[in-house]
Amino acid sequence: MIYFDNSATTEIDPEVVESMLPFLNEEYGNPSSKYYTLAETAKKSVEESRTSVAELINSRNDEIIFTSGASESNNFILKGISDYLYYEKKLGNHIITSKTEHKSVLETCKWLEKRGYKITYLNVNKYGQVDKDELEGSLTKETILVSLIWGNNELGTLNEISSLSSMCKDRSILFHSDATQVLGKIDIDVKSIPVDFLSFSAHKIHGPKGIGGCFIRKTKIGTKQKITPLIHGGSQEFDYRAGTHSVHNIVGFGKACEIAKREMNKNTLVLKDLETILIDQIRAIYPSSQINSHLTHKIPGVINVTLPGINNEILIRKLRNDVAISTGSACSLGEPSYVLKSIGLTESEIYTTIRISLSKFNTLNQVNSFINQLISIQ
Repeated sequence: MIYFDNSATTEIDPEVVESMLPFLNEEYGNPSSKYYTLAETAKKSVEESRTSVAELINSRNDEIIFTSGASESNNFILKGISDYLYYEKKLGNHIITSKTEHKSVLETCKWLEKRGYKITYLNVNKYGQVDKDELEGSLTKETILVSLIWGNNELGTLNEISSLSSMCKDRSILFHSDATQVLGKIDIDVKSIPVDFLSFSAHKIHGPKGIGGCFIRKTKIGTKQKITPLIHGGSQEFDYRAGTHSVHNIVGFGKACEIAKREMNKNTLVLKDLETILIDQIRAIYPSSQINSHLTHKIPGVINVTLPGINNEILIRKLRNDVAISTGSACSLGEPSYVLKSIGLTESEIYTTIRISLSKFNTLNQVNSFINQLISIQ
């Protein structure tokens, strides 16, 4: 099987598996327990993994919170901040996001709307990027949070998070970004980019499923940013998230971040070369094809392309035993893509659009084999 659906999930790295195995066998201690070696080993391993995640984005260790994944992180941050600032601090109730966010952000915003919050959904351009002027024009005295995706999960297009978050910082408005698709794939430095919160998952960077986290920036005076917890019942994760740590998954996540930091530059070069070949070959086979991803401001290896006259579901079924590609987000299967609608595609164009997303485990031979199969089923 040629796996070209790495925006959905990734193959777990053998180094990651190896790092996790002791914690599925002899190292089964609870890191919240005290005074004996098993617990101390577990605690030390959790904190070492926290360091690995922090180093990948250049944050402080105590700004990394482990969760079950990005969907939980998005829910936690949006619900927790809105609750704390509106109900506890009696501030505004206005949140800004975009029409092309991941569903875990959009559905959370809809949930908040039902509870009286005002939500502004920004438009995007033909590549899926938010316009800075539209954001600026949407900010009000009641705005408490802006949440904009860093790299779109269907298009691969990057938002200009540095300038967008700077605008919010200048107005003392908190800024969150879903960084699930960009973690470990582009350089992230939270010391130079003024985001207040980030969300991410391990399984997008060759780590295990069921683990992820969020970055929560410390305040100017070094104290915790107060957020209403999503899960109560314990003091784990700096009182942000109760529950026994999944040590083996946390260790796997830490190892995946360590590898991503070590290999990022090399992987970027390889993926850019492979995607250039893919795009050139697709254009040669389908001269009327349309690349929907931004060609420069994008996640390496992610290509969203419309193939006029080629039904995407029929194509995927024909390839299903040999090649894995996608019509878009794994969280929106069976529905016309709201992301593609938002960038102006018609319904007929949406149903002829595919997403190809590569990883470091893909090769030129696989790209050539995929192209040959496209030619054979024309």
